[in-house]
Amino acid sequence: MKKENLAIDPDGLYKISGFHQVMVSTASKTIYIAGQAPYDESMELVGAGDYQLQTTKALQNIATALAAAGAQPKDVVNSVLYVKALDTPGAAKAIMEAMATALDGQPFPAHAFSIIGVAALADPRVLIEITAVATLD
Repeated sequence: MKKENLAIDPDGLYKISGFHQVMVSTASKTIYIAGQAPYDESMELVGAGDYQLQTTKALQNIATALAAAGAQPKDVVNSVLYVKALDTPGAAKAIMEAMATALDGQPFPAHAFSIIGVAALADPRVLIEITAVATLD
């Protein structure tokens, strides 16, 4: 059987672009991506103080990690975005804008995700860290 990731947005739950309430997969392999922060390959921080730039880089790092496992962003079924000072005015909007353009101007594919505000991350300059789960046959 060919892998299928099925998005479900049930009646009675809100619906928004770029997000699904439920993802069901028939895949046989699961890939877990460790928390990706906005660092380049030399571990230099990208986008100091900028939620949108940091989110874009973290999502690009997710895409790089997925490729190493033979997967693509469309294979992601779940992610968690840990955001420092999420209550900062404009932070959530900047993150959603980054998700809409992170992959060379294209959106990171819709999937089930949670955005969680945190007091701190391992590097005090980092505003966002993202974990992801993807599925493959």
